[in-house]
Amino acid sequence: MTRLTMAQALLRFLASQYVERDGVEQRFFAGMWGIFGHGNVAGIGEALFESPGLLPYHMARNEQSMVHSAVGYARQKDRLQTFACTSSIGPGATNMITGAALATVNRLPVLLLPGDVFASRVSDPVLQQLEQPLRGDVSVNDAFQPVSRYWDRIVRPEQLVPAAIAAMRVLTSPADTGAVTLALPQDVQAEAYDYPDEFLSKRVWHVERRPPDPAALARAVAAIRSAKRPLVVAGGGVIYSCGSDALRRFADETGIPVAETQAGKGSLPYDHPASLGAIGATGTSAANRVAKDADVVIGIGTRWSDFTTASKTVFQDPNVRFVNVNVAELDVYKQGGIAVTADARVTLEALAGIGYRVDPAYRENAARLAKEWDAEVSRLYALAHSPLPAQSEVIGAVNDFSAPTDVVVCAAGSMPGDLHKLWRTRDRKQYHVEYGYSCMGYEIAGALGVKLAAPEREVYALVGDGSYLMLSEAIVTSLQEHAKLVVVLVDNHGFASIGGLSRSLGTDGFGTQFRESRPGVRGLDSERDPAPYLPVDLAANAESLGAHVIRARTMSELRDGLSAAKSIDRTVVIHITVDRYVAVPSYETWWEVPVAATSETATVRDARKSYEKAKQKQRRYL
Repeated sequence: MTRLTMAQALLRFLASQYVERDGVEQRFFAGMWGIFGHGNVAGIGEALFESPGLLPYHMARNEQSMVHSAVGYARQKDRLQTFACTSSIGPGATNMITGAALATVNRLPVLLLPGDVFASRVSDPVLQQLEQPLRGDVSVNDAFQPVSRYWDRIVRPEQLVPAAIAAMRVLTSPADTGAVTLALPQDVQAEAYDYPDEFLSKRVWHVERRPPDPAALARAVAAIRSAKRPLVVAGGGVIYSCGSDALRRFADETGIPVAETQAGKGSLPYDHPASLGAIGATGTSAANRVAKDADVVIGIGTRWSDFTTASKTVFQDPNVRFVNVNVAELDVYKQGGIAVTADARVTLEALAGIGYRVDPAYRENAARLAKEWDAEVSRLYALAHSPLPAQSEVIGAVNDFSAPTDVVVCAAGSMPGDLHKLWRTRDRKQYHVEYGYSCMGYEIAGALGVKLAAPEREVYALVGDGSYLMLSEAIVTSLQEHAKLVVVLVDNHGFASIGGLSRSLGTDGFGTQFRESRPGVRGLDSERDPAPYLPVDLAANAESLGAHVIRARTMSELRDGLSAAKSIDRTVVIHITVDRYVAVPSYETWWEVPVAATSETATVRDARKSYEKAKQKQRRYL
C-alpha cells in the first residue's frame, strides 16, 4: 500500500499505463494539458508539481483548444497514444465539452479531468456551482455524459481504482474509444488513501487485431466474387489499423477501384491505378460516377456518414449490396450490409488470394475517369482567377510545396470539402481533416497536436477567417512548445461555406458576411449598396500573438511565402484574401439540407423544388 492523495494516485496510475499492438509497446499518455483554477490547482496541480517527472505538463490557454491538441496527437499516433486534459470547475470544465464531442464523434481517445464541486457539500454553493432545485448531486460536469464514451464522478478516493481501470478499457478499445471523463471534486482530489501497489504498477493494455469470423468472411468473399461492378470505400479504420499496404495489395490483386471518405483519405496514394479519390457529397466525379453503378460496395472502416453516402443518394444500382468491415458493431450493420466485425488490416490480409479480378473493361473505365479527374484538379489548381485568387489555387500551391510526409490540417468551412476533392495525398498520414464534428477552431490547435506527435514533419494548418477568430490562441502555445506550424489563413470576409449553402437554399447569403451593421442593410450577396467589410487585420492579430507573419496578395507572393516559411524556426502565418464566390463545383452529388416548405420568397420556392427533385433519388439501403 502507498498513501497518496487521490490526485497523486491518479497521476501515478496514468504514468504507468502502456499499450501494445503488433509487439510494439509504448506509454499511452504522452503528458497532460491543463489550465489551473481553484477546482484543480491543489489536487492535480499539486500532484504534477510534486512529481514533475511522471507526466510532462503543457500549459494551454483555452480548454477547448487543449482537447483539440490532444485529439490531433491521438489521430497522428493511430489512437495508440494521447494526452490527459485537466481543468478547473465551472467554465473551465464546460469549455472542454466541445472538444469531448469532437473526440467521441471521431472515435479518438482523450482523457478529461475536470474539477468538480465539493463532495462533502459543506461549503455549498461554492464559486461557479450550478444549483439544481430538485437534485443535489448535479454539477455542470453532468453535461459531459452524452459526449463521453465513459463518465464517472469520483466522490471517494477509493473509487478511483475501478473508475481509472474502466476508463483505460474504453480509451484503448478500437471499437469504443472516444472522450472519457472523470469528474474530480476538488476536496476529494486532496484526500489521502492507501492505494494498492498493484493499482500503481505498470499495466499493459493489449490492443487486439480482431480477426473476421470465418462464416462472415465467407459471406463477404461470396458477395465480392459475384460482383460485376464492385467498389471499395476506405474509411478511417484503414488508416488507424495501418492497413494501407494491405489495401494496396488487395486493389492490385483484384483491380477493384477504391474511393475514400474524409477520415480515410490517404488510404491509397492519389496516383495509384485503383484510386478514385474522395466519395460522396464532397467527392470526385470519378468516385461518384463509379459509385452510382456499383453493385457491391465494400466499406472498410467507415461509419457511413451522410457526406459519404451523399445523404443516401450516391449508390443508385437498384440491387446494390454492401459488405461492411469494421471493429465497431455499430457500423457493420449499417446499409443492411454483410457484417464483418474485425480489424481492417487483418480482414484485408484475409481477403488476399480470393481468386477474383474485375473485368478489364470495368477497370479501364475507372482508370479513365480517374485520369479525367486528375486533369480537373490541375485545372482548378491553375485557375489564375483575378483580381483575387480562388481557394482551389491556394490548396494547389500548398499541395505543390508540401513533401509527401508533410501534414495538412483542416476542419470547418468550405475548405474541408475542397481538400477532400483536390488534395493529392501521397502518404497515409499526410491528410488530417476533422470532419466528423467539423469543428470551427480545431485547425491550429489540432495542428499543434499533430506537430507534437510528429516533430519531424512540416505541418500546414489551413484555416478560414471564421475559424481563426474562434480559436487563434494556439499560436501562442505553439511558440511555448517550440512546435513550428505553417498556418495558411484564407480570408474571405465571413462564413463563405454557409454563404454558398444559403444561396443554394434561396436565402441570398444572409448573415454570413463580416460587414458593418447599418439600418436597412442586411448583408445579402445581391445587395446593391452593401456596408463595407469590417476593418479587421487578422495578419496583425497573428503577429501580435508572436507568429512570423507573411502577407500575400497574389498567388506568386503566396508561393514565395511558402518557400520562405521552410527556413523560419517558429510558427508562420501566411495571410491571403480569396474570392468567396469562386467555389469548387459539386460533382454529380447532393447533400440534404431541408428547404422551407412554404415561403413568400421566390428563390426559396425554387430551391424547394430542386430539393424535392433531389430527394427522389434518396433511398434506404436495407
